[in-house]
Amino acid sequence: MRDQRLDTLAHNLINYSIDLKPGEKVLIENFGIQREFVKALVKEAYAAGGQPFVSLKDNQIERELLLGATLPQFKLQADFETAVMKEMDAYIGLRAFDNINAKADVPADKNGIYSQTVQYMHSNVRVKQTKWVVLRYPNQAMAQLAGRSLEGFEDFYFDVCNLDYSKMDEAMKPLQSLMERTDRVRLVGPGTDLSFSIKDIPAIRCSGQNNIPDGEVYTAPVKDSVNGVLTHNTPSPYNGTTFENIKLTFKDGKIVDATCSNEPEKLNAILDTDEGARYIGEFAIGVNPYIAEPMQDILFDEKIRGSFHFTPGQCYDEAYNGNTSGIHWDMVNIQRADYGGGQIFFDDVLIRDNGLFVLPELEALNPDNLK
Repeated sequence: MRDQRLDTLAHNLINYSIDLKPGEKVLIENFGIQREFVKALVKEAYAAGGQPFVSLKDNQIERELLLGATLPQFKLQADFETAVMKEMDAYIGLRAFDNINAKADVPADKNGIYSQTVQYMHSNVRVKQTKWVVLRYPNQAMAQLAGRSLEGFEDFYFDVCNLDYSKMDEAMKPLQSLMERTDRVRLVGPGTDLSFSIKDIPAIRCSGQNNIPDGEVYTAPVKDSVNGVLTHNTPSPYNGTTFENIKLTFKDGKIVDATCSNEPEKLNAILDTDEGARYIGEFAIGVNPYIAEPMQDILFDEKIRGSFHFTPGQCYDEAYNGNTSGIHWDMVNIQRADYGGGQIFFDDVLIRDNGLFVLPELEALNPDNLK
């Protein structure tokens, strides 16, 4: 029997996240085939009067394709997928994996080909031209990463994914307003003292429209304003490799030194993908009350309560700072006391201390007030 919580989630995705209207076309793209959930999404799309289209992809086959990838081949693949995406009004990306490290042995140059072609298409066609949402699917691999039983992880997953995002959206409005009035930001914590400007760059509430789970307010730094050192205290996966203890040094916006404790050469190869990869495209504050610990899945980790993430690579049009890149790598830092603590200052005023907002107008975003 299908878990009825899947039906609830499918209904929320179609009717809230992408707000599918009668006659609109939606592409449901599923990596790691999950038939029951895809069927539920198709059913809900039809119920809303929409036209569902389905693309099913297998992660092991995708790896095999990447191992022999050529730039002309993947440019053609990107052209093919672009033509399909331009016909769509909406997009749902459902990604399930059996092994987070399945692509760890794909050479950096092959991953770079994908970043410059198909991934670039997603950033510049799908994100800009469709109503979209992406999410994961609860399975044994995710449960293992989270250190839970499958049943326990499913309970956590549906708590996170089916929470009242409209309530979160209201609570985010004062933070959004404050960010849009702010010039200078300073981030402080163990191994971190970083300053930058967000002046005149919009702040965007993320409350269930584009990501499930969700729970962040993001903007971007003025491109050349970032200076200082940032040390990440959570594992940071990218292209099948999980990087530990990433430390970045910035000068006038650019990452001039990048180290980590396990794969420094691979880290720097990613940051050398193109000119924009060493500049920052996003700064975001995470507030999801149910997500407390990293599980090496960025859709969850970037929403961790008491966290922020700082993103080398492509910026979003909604918070445009002029940086373009084939990568977009959300690196997460948790500032709660159990992770060493930390502070966020806006124009020299403390707004969050050890993961909790201290300004009265922001206290609605603290975990006990969002659950």
